[in-house]
Amino acid sequence: MIKIGILGYGNLGRGVESAVTNSNDMELAGVFTRRDPETVKVQTDVPVFKIDDIYNMKEDIDVLILCGGSANDLPVQTVEFAKYFNVIDSFDTHAKIPEHFEKVNNSCLEGGNIGIISVGWDPGLFSLNRLYAQSILPNGHDYTFWGKGVSQGHSDAIRRIEGVQDARQYTIPVESSLAAVRAGENPELTTRQKHTRECFVVAKEGADLAKIEEEIVTMPNYFDEYDTTVNFISQEELDANHAGIPHGGVVLRSGVTGLENENKHIIEYKLTLDSNPQFTSSVLVAYARAAYRLSKEGAVGCKTVFDIAPGLLHPESPEYQRKNLL
Repeated sequence: MIKIGILGYGNLGRGVESAVTNSNDMELAGVFTRRDPETVKVQTDVPVFKIDDIYNMKEDIDVLILCGGSANDLPVQTVEFAKYFNVIDSFDTHAKIPEHFEKVNNSCLEGGNIGIISVGWDPGLFSLNRLYAQSILPNGHDYTFWGKGVSQGHSDAIRRIEGVQDARQYTIPVESSLAAVRAGENPELTTRQKHTRECFVVAKEGADLAKIEEEIVTMPNYFDEYDTTVNFISQEELDANHAGIPHGGVVLRSGVTGLENENKHIIEYKLTLDSNPQFTSSVLVAYARAAYRLSKEGAVGCKTVFDIAPGLLHPESPEYQRKNLL
């Protein structure tokens, strides 16, 4: 059995807990938290420890899955714990992945461990499909559409506005643009032409609604480059209709082949997710299996999804895979 440790117990940590529980070749070694362990209510009988206790459990954990945020947690935690454990993280700040890779790689080499970073669906599964598609259709164009789904970062940005009590923000693909890509038209699309944003906001009593809406639609790096709709609703309506964290999206490659580029091709990979964190957790757990297998082979260093053979993710043997999946 592969012994899995969970660092951080939010939505992602709870998802890893359930995914490991549903895996026949894995078991949970423990949840590690910065909070008082007595206050953490887990879904199973997995023990909960203070984060500092983790250093005493090196022999009890085969792979440590880090479930913190990319802004502040993972740049520090993955680098630190890769010295002591095989690690997996979901670092998703695309522009900083090369820098994160180098730091984690140095820690892995120092500790003789495997680290697999930026695991999830984007970066992760979507990244793989972009790589496959570019390799197969070198003469073509890439397109990625996200949604319809809840953006947790954008929702949090709205909640920080003065006068806002609660909020959810949905990213929605522009259907006409998506249709043009699927038709092989290879459109040049601006940010505004690819996605719209829809916000559901609960305002505090007496708040200036017009001011809140203006702050949202003009917010740099979040909403100012998009057509954004703001809907003010009650807390009861938000809780009833917008409690989940769905997401998904589409990766497409539109390309041509032939000596005169006479044949058009479309590669499309689509995800429709009821729960973004639970799906991401399932991807993390699959890559934890790969990390364990690579470690047993003596491999060390940092990896990304590009470096992991697909067969290492599957719980069954290579013989089973060749017979039933190939």
